[in-house]
Amino acid sequence: MKALSFAAVLLASAVAAPSFLVAQAPAAPESVQAGTYEVESNHTLAQFAVNHFGFNDYFGTIPGATGSLSIDPKALGAVKLDVSLPVSRISTTNDTLDAELVSADWFDAATYPTIRFVSQKVEQTGPRTARISGTVTMHGVSKPMVLDATFGGAGVNPMDKAYTIGFSATGTLKRSDFGVSKYVPVVSDEVAIRITAAFEKVN
Repeated sequence: MKALSFAAVLLASAVAAPSFLVAQAPAAPESVQAGTYEVESNHTLAQFAVNHFGFNDYFGTIPGATGSLSIDPKALGAVKLDVSLPVSRISTTNDTLDAELVSADWFDAATYPTIRFVSQKVEQTGPRTARISGTVTMHGVSKPMVLDATFGGAGVNPMDKAYTIGFSATGTLKRSDFGVSKYVPVVSDEVAIRITAAFEKVN
């Protein structure tokens, strides 16, 4: 009886749930509205991972991204992406390590306050995927970088009513290429990048 009562409560809650809490079906990429978008910083996050002394992979995040995206789903070759991350906001949940990473021994946030990626070429690789080739500038050095991106969805955000599109992306880089070489190779030179990004249409 208790199990039936609990199930009834769950069913009633689901029926009464506000419409904005109901998940939207992801829109097809070709239905995305063409135009200019800005990064929705509150729901955009970059994650980086390195191997720590051969024991385990260690993760950190950089919130607070800013930037823009110009896109027309009928002309992906003309897509323009320009996104920056604030180095001072690097977070590993370890205050001591965070302070070290933003210091001159590592990323030197005071001198090089942002990590910036600017696209140069976008190639569709599948129904919902694309390869984004561009330039990443970090620690005062610019190098080519490729991101493998996956379209997440598009539609009107039920909270702020903004037309929004979302993507995820992955890539790798060697930090020594940018002069960030402390503890290489015991802390891995190769850094795995994972990004989840939301963009709101501005025009």
